[in-house]
Amino acid sequence: AAVLIPGEDGVISVSGDRSVRVWQLRDSGQFWPSICHYMGASATALSYNHSNRKLFVGLETGAIEEFILSADYNRMDSQRLYNSHQSARVTHIVVDHSNQWLLSSGRDKYFHFHCIQTGKRLGGYMCSAWCTSLAYDKDAKYAFIGDYSGSITVCKLEVTGVKFITTLKGQVGSIRALEWDGSKNWLYSGSFDNSIFVWDIGGRQGRVWELHGHKGKVTSLVFSHTHTKLISCGEDGKLISWEMSKPRIETPDWSESDNCQLCNRPFFWNVKSMYEQKQMGLRQHHCRRCGKAVCDYCSSKRTVLPLRGHEYPVRVCEECFINVKPEEKVHLANIYDTKQVVTWMDYDPTRDQLITVGKDNVIKIWGIKEALQSKITNGP
Repeated sequence: AAVLIPGEDGVISVSGDRSVRVWQLRDSGQFWPSICHYMGASATALSYNHSNRKLFVGLETGAIEEFILSADYNRMDSQRLYNSHQSARVTHIVVDHSNQWLLSSGRDKYFHFHCIQTGKRLGGYMCSAWCTSLAYDKDAKYAFIGDYSGSITVCKLEVTGVKFITTLKGQVGSIRALEWDGSKNWLYSGSFDNSIFVWDIGGRQGRVWELHGHKGKVTSLVFSHTHTKLISCGEDGKLISWEMSKPRIETPDWSESDNCQLCNRPFFWNVKSMYEQKQMGLRQHHCRRCGKAVCDYCSSKRTVLPLRGHEYPVRVCEECFINVKPEEKVHLANIYDTKQVVTWMDYDPTRDQLITVGKDNVIKIWGIKEALQSKITNGP
């Protein structure tokens, strides 16, 4: 993992080789580490606040160590060690500096939060599977915990402890990335099933939109409040800029039927209709526009449906292919090639800079101002 130092030509990175490095841009135009500090175990997560220069580093052993960086970024002093998770990797760290809370998730299935001033544990919650990601609404004090089973646990944080609210389910892969948009009260979740879900938490109507543009596991999400765009990266090496200011349409529920809802031919489990119609059963498919259960013959056409989150051509039935309107085909995203399998991403809104970390341990810094300001969306 790595983060950009706001307003500075610097980067803080942690690695499985146990090192914490602070990289600074030199006169030669290259980045060289001003600090190379080795932890007692592999470093797996970090959080940095530039206003007080506090750095929190999560370890493979389940501990979190707090540091303060010097003003010249040449020294880091240890302040406190939090024994948060029982011999399990720390997967994500979030710090609420207004309330002086340290939030963390780990592979011991636990979410914990501690008081930074005293170091005491204030509360925790045990999820049904490994905790893999974490997002936080600092205004309402809600924590969103993604886990390996594909569920998102919503908890309310109070001084007296953690209060369970609800569980969000929908994605079939583990939740690898979460991002909170406080302006609309939307929660974005990226999953190993290649999808991104947009949960309308503030609307309280159970609305969910889907975004399908990645052909590999979604590993990281960041949101630009200034440009109202969501940036996603995945193991397919693609960086996608999603336009989130335009209204979108919810994915239809998939119908269940024993026969094709267009030609009435039976599906392969409908033995009675197969015998009556004297024909072999067919495989069931679903139209991505209307949700009807159809056979392959009645859904042989493909088209893009950006309003429903499909930036690539997807299966639609014959009726929808004829009735789809031109405005439904207008792309709402731009897709770029990062030429690396991205595992982590961080965004500096003050300079519109993005940092990506790949499986090859290469850190790249991107200037994405033009991409965020662009009003033209061309899709793939």
